Amino acid sequence: MTRLLRHCEGHGPEAIQGVARSALDRVAALAMTSLASLALLSSNAAAQDRAVVEATAPTDLAVTVYRDPNRRLGQEMRRDWPSGFAMISETRQVTLPPGESTIRFTGVAEGMVAVSAIVTGLPGGTIEKNRNADLLSPAALVDGTLGNRVRVTRTNPGTGAEETSSAIIRTRADGGLVLQTNEGFEAVRCSGIPERLTFDSVPAGLSAQPVFSIDTRDASGGTYEITLTYLAWGFDWQANYVATLHEGGSSDDLRFSLMSWLTILNDNGQSFEDADLMAVAGTLNVESDFEGLSDPPQARPLRLTCYPLGSTAAGSPYRRGGAPMPPPMAQMAMAPMMRRESYADEVSDMVVVTGSRIMASEEALGDLKLYRIPLPVDVNGQGLKQVAFLDQGEVEGRFLYSSVCTPWRRFDGDGSPDTFDATSLFLVTRNDDEHGLGMALPMGRAILFERGSRGELPVGELELRDYAEGQDVELLVGASDQVMSECARVGAAGPEDNDRKWTAMRVSLSNANPHPVTVRLDLGESGQWNVRFPGQRTFVKDGLIRTEVTVPANSSRSFDWSLRYALARD
Repeated sequence: MTRLLRHCEGHGPEAIQGVARSALDRVAALAMTSLASLALLSSNAAAQDRAVVEATAPTDLAVTVYRDPNRRLGQEMRRDWPSGFAMISETRQVTLPPGESTIRFTGVAEGMVAVSAIVTGLPGGTIEKNRNADLLSPAALVDGTLGNRVRVTRTNPGTGAEETSSAIIRTRADGGLVLQTNEGFEAVRCSGIPERLTFDSVPAGLSAQPVFSIDTRDASGGTYEITLTYLAWGFDWQANYVATLHEGGSSDDLRFSLMSWLTILNDNGQSFEDADLMAVAGTLNVESDFEGLSDPPQARPLRLTCYPLGSTAAGSPYRRGGAPMPPPMAQMAMAPMMRRESYADEVSDMVVVTGSRIMASEEALGDLKLYRIPLPVDVNGQGLKQVAFLDQGEVEGRFLYSSVCTPWRRFDGDGSPDTFDATSLFLVTRNDDEHGLGMALPMGRAILFERGSRGELPVGELELRDYAEGQDVELLVGASDQVMSECARVGAAGPEDNDRKWTAMRVSLSNANPHPVTVRLDLGESGQWNVRFPGQRTFVKDGLIRTEVTVPANSSRSFDWSLRYALARD
């Protein structure tokens, strides 16, 4: 104030008022800054004062697995890097004190998409969500104990006895680990003496399992049953079929059994025991990068850095002109830990397949299909689970041979074809009750077996796309050299020479089987061609003009027909 009065001497009232206003503004700004600092300190204090509450283990679990949306027909699941996802719903109990608290959910999936998490059942709702970034590991344990005391146990090289002393960790785990002992500062496992560290407690916030936490507020406190629902990356599923042909059927009228399993893949390290398991079939539109959003916590290893061996002649690990020296004791001490880490890596690559004859039921989910397992199932971490969802013993079908006709190929002048092509052999049926099916068939692969005098033998591997109920099912068995076909135009002139003129065509078929066969001919696209095929019924399916003809056993047949452009070209 004295400085302000001195500054005002010799100035008029307006100048004095201006100086006073400026001083008051500075005082007000300082007051606001102080209030903001107090509010921030109060907020931080409130956050530190929140009680930390552990939610119980899940009392009820539901796992709904969605296929990798980018996996197409014929692609296998990526066992080492599945790109499907699952919706996981966990019911837990929590007891909250009055006021604000932090609830920790331990054991969530490591592929959890935290932004998708929803918690219901809390009276105060959710204030803030957090995902722990570190798992309990040697590196996290060292970093969390930085500056604190641990016990170091070493083997006396002279007596072989173990000696334990107190030490303080002075460096983080991202380099050489340095301890302060009564002897001074020294690097761990660089002395060549076997040694181990013992930690009296686990630092706060570290857990062996991934943790998801939320902040909430409850005025009165109490015990509540809450549900945590979230998406998790690192799942996938597919259908695996086994089709077995019965004996005694003909090519046009056969019976086969069809068995299918749902194969569920969980690449997360967490298992979900006694879960209500569901699988969703169909292609789901996914725009988000679930892999990037999951950002699983890391269990960081402890990497110790020491001076390299053999940096001097005296420290060389090999004798000149002789056998190599035995490894230093420090390396021998580390070897068991290295073996354990390697074994853990091997175990993570192993997948144990378990089977159960629990039949899944089908439900509608909009345009998708949901398969629900009626009994609780263990969805094991790093494993596969197979559950039966289809077992039909009498499916009616037939074998169908198929060939494609084109006017861009031409017969020789003497009427004989240039070449014959193998036809495609299909196993066809209809997905309805009348033919022994009648439920949606999800995409997958099938092994086709045929029963004979020497038992069941595999005859082909088939691929199934998604088939809805009521659709015709066509499974490509492979190419058949028993039924050959050639379909081409007769004469030099093609349809491009006169788009309104009919082009003469001929198809020749040969059947080397001891039984008659049915051959389907694809005659062209329905919007492009008009077709005349005397004596045969033509029909349009999948945008193609088609007809089916019969070829007797051990014989050949030829058919003459014609086509022209459906619309005249300019």
